Amino acid sequence: MSLLSSQPLEIGSARQQGFLNIGETAKASGLSAKMIRHYESIGLIGAARRTDAGYRVYASQDVRILQFIHRGRELGFSLDQISTLLALWQDKHRTSKNVRALTKQHIADLDRRITEMQAMRRALETLAAKCHGDHRPECPILDDLSLG
Repeated sequence: MSLLSSQPLEIGSARQQGFLNIGETAKASGLSAKMIRHYESIGLIGAARRTDAGYRVYASQDVRILQFIHRGRELGFSLDQISTLLALWQDKHRTSKNVRALTKQHIADLDRRITEMQAMRRALETLAAKCHGDHRPECPILDDLSLG
């Protein structure tokens, strides 16, 4: 990934070359600075270029990678899936069938989770309907939870 660096940059030189600091990069990518540092720490992105003072700086390609990650997270892809998608995105010799297969699997996982959440909602609605919600101590919701 293009985030790898070799030599620290002088801040003025970095600015002249179009590099952004982490706050500007966060704003441009839609991610927080904390998440950008986290993605670097887990190896999802490479190490950022650094200024002589040790501050992270990012090029436009780095911002594009971070935007890609942000959009992937918005669509519910896991970090492992995003890592795979990033590798496919950067591989100009990829086949789209791999991307489609991963996406179809993600859709199936979402469908399963939606079904599970709808069942949870129905169960909670049933329990809430049985609860009087008054000053009595009896509570069918707590009774159900205690059955574990």
